[in-house]
Amino acid sequence: MIYAEIRQGSRTTINDELKLWKDEQARIDALSAALPPAVANAMLSVWALAVEHGEQVFAQRGEELETETAAAATRAESLATANAGLQVEVHTLRAQLEDQQARLAAALADLTRAQTERDSASRQSEAATGERDAVRAQLEQALRDAQSAHARELEALRATRAEHESTLRAEVDQATARLEGVQKRVMMQTEEAREAQRRAEAALSKTQQRNEQLVGDVQRLSADAAEHRRLAERHEKQLASVMEEARELRRERDALAQQVALLQGQLKPRADTAPARSAKRPR
Repeated sequence: MIYAEIRQGSRTTINDELKLWKDEQARIDALSAALPPAVANAMLSVWALAVEHGEQVFAQRGEELETETAAAATRAESLATANAGLQVEVHTLRAQLEDQQARLAAALADLTRAQTERDSASRQSEAATGERDAVRAQLEQALRDAQSAHARELEALRATRAEHESTLRAEVDQATARLEGVQKRVMMQTEEAREAQRRAEAALSKTQQRNEQLVGDVQRLSADAAEHRRLAERHEKQLASVMEEARELRRERDALAQQVALLQGQLKPRADTAPARSAKRPR
């Protein structure tokens, strides 16, 4: 009945406490019977007050215990929730740790592979350096051979050019001499023709002046004038032929001069290129 009322504690504890209460109650009853009624009543009053106070204290303590129990339950629930969150966080951290370990293993594998590739690249670089040095030596030797061949070719071209220039100068000198001779001869013939024409004109003038006196002489002088005209025409034809020959010689001289200029233009770039090639070196 007591357990059903208070709903806490075990039956053994309740029975022990009930037995103690009964013993106390028996002692109180015995003491009350031995004491005077006034004292007994006073003691009962004090006992009633003490019991009432004890019940109040017990009720207050029970409420405090219930409050503490509820707070403890709340804290337990909060701790359980926090524990669940921590468990989730621990699980997440473990997953992250495993992922980091996997990444670390992959990074170590990549590092090992990169180290291997770097060693291979170093060996290939050393081999390429050796090949480059060999190719450079071959190129330098080929360049020296080409320079020597070019120098020999340039000397041969210079000798050929000097010989050709000498020949051209001789031909130009001959053509110039011929042209000067032709010019002198043409000038002399022209001067003779002009002199003959002047003489014919002078004779014709004299003949005309004497026409009234010497009719017969006019015919003779006319014949002389005609002869002089024929001579003048022949001299003019000769002059035209000589002038044509002079023009032909001028054309030959111009052609020879153009050939000389062309040869000089062809040899000058080669002479300028030879020092540039000899000065240039591969790095």
